[in-house]
Amino acid sequence: MSKAEILEQIAKLTQVERDEIRQKLDELEEDALTPEERALVDKRIAEHDCNPESAIKWDEFKARLDQKFGR
Repeated sequence: MSKAEILEQIAKLTQVERDEIRQKLDELEEDALTPEERALVDKRIAEHDCNPESAIKWDEFKARLDQKFGR
């Protein structure tokens, strides 16, 4: 199956099915992290678990990135 065919079929899936695919892709991407990167991610998740109110919403974070990098 070509990439174009896959993309065409994805649009026909339910939200639950697309979420399953997204989860599988995330699992594949996790393997791309070095041990040091994985340790950093784990550390930051633990810090967030200890202080969840320190987090900001994605929209605010994206706006800050856009402002900083001119998008």
